[in-house]
Amino acid sequence: MESTFEAVRAEALFASTLQMSQNPADADVRAAVTCTLRMIGVQGCTACMATEFGDHPETATTRMGWALRMIRHAYAKSCTPEIFVESRAALT
Repeated sequence: MESTFEAVRAEALFASTLQMSQNPADADVRAAVTCTLRMIGVQGCTACMATEFGDHPETATTRMGWALRMIRHAYAKSCTPEIFVESRAALT
């Protein structure tokens, strides 16, 4: 993994209710990460992931691979102007 942020985000997406079959958009991925981190925190995400790897390693591996791919794509342009435009628009 490239960074701690990437790892935390991937764990949060892993622990979220978002499913691979939903083919989520980048905004959906970012929203799921934010919501999950707010609801159960970093330690909760890690605990959820550890439990799944212990109980269902065959499916957990696939889900984590998906989560990493989605995070890398969804946050690849995290500093793009449209994100800042939306934030500024909310402030005015």
